[in-house]
Amino acid sequence: MNRWRPRILWVLCLCGWQVTGAVGHAAVDRPIEIKVVVVSMFEIGADSGDAAGEFQYWHDRQQLSRRFAFAHHHDLFLNPTTGVLGMVTGEGTANSATAVMELGMDPRFDLTHAYWLVAGIAGINPKYASLGSAAWARYIVDGDLAYQIDAREIPPDWSTGLYPLQAKRPFAPSARPAEGQVFKLDPALVQWAYRLTRNVPLLDDAQMQQARAKYTEPNARRAPFVLLGDNLAAMRFWDGRLMNDWADQWVHFWTHGRGRMVTSAMEDSGTLVALTFLSRSHRVDSRRVLVLRTGSDFTVPPPGQTPAAALAKESDNTYAALGQAVEAAYQVGCPVVEALVHGWAEYRDHPPHP
Repeated sequence: MNRWRPRILWVLCLCGWQVTGAVGHAAVDRPIEIKVVVVSMFEIGADSGDAAGEFQYWHDRQQLSRRFAFAHHHDLFLNPTTGVLGMVTGEGTANSATAVMELGMDPRFDLTHAYWLVAGIAGINPKYASLGSAAWARYIVDGDLAYQIDAREIPPDWSTGLYPLQAKRPFAPSARPAEGQVFKLDPALVQWAYRLTRNVPLLDDAQMQQARAKYTEPNARRAPFVLLGDNLAAMRFWDGRLMNDWADQWVHFWTHGRGRMVTSAMEDSGTLVALTFLSRSHRVDSRRVLVLRTGSDFTVPPPGQTPAAALAKESDNTYAALGQAVEAAYQVGCPVVEALVHGWAEYRDHPPHP
């Protein structure tokens, strides 16, 4: 994966709202209405023609042919016929928040009615799902906003050294979420997306079958499937059963028992923070957000392997199901994007519901 690299935020405004920035295209004299923004977090190499990261299938298969210069991490690409815009934020909450904020302030685009689909890979909890599975999030919970004491120095009756801000111990009932801690996505929109895609067939192969056969959890041993499952977003790339137990408890705690940590990724709370602020200024509608994460690797190593060994393997980008998870993000996300585009006469002003 690419390392985080800070970029300078910019807003490009010229008098008369005439903006230049489309590579190889003339200036536009009014904002382009966007129907769907597909948010990817990384690309492995080129945008086309090599090993695919999260963006490449969207770029090629959705014919995102019109390029717009973007000062943050990666240029923007648009299908001018369908109104689908693709972006790559870069990895981590800092990159995702600043990239989405920059796009939201960009005068070249009208995003007031746009739907936002975050589609990317993630670690997946073997308690709830298997490699290559695709989870539609109902909740996004930030895993970085916390106090922390090294586990070797915590009180003997504590289960973890990570605990809520403004609290004095882990999972204190009196704790209240900090701003940006918990996001609940629109339940009707999430249910609509799930019902539309729950029977989408997902890739499976002998390597994935061999990997999941090492686990004892029934859901981990299943063939890939589509489910409802929530996301823990944190800048730390963690692994292991103790961290997994903490993450599941953390999501359960902040959602008052309604959520479950199915996927772990690094960006989604940053994306939601930016969209929340942009929504307050009426530049976007933060109720029109969907987060789809697909399992490229388990958040817990198989029996007999240590977390350190698992992370050492993953640091070489040797995820057990990277290619299958990238494909699943497109195969499950695509019907939602196409339904929104084809139903734009209704969905522009009235979001879909189950």
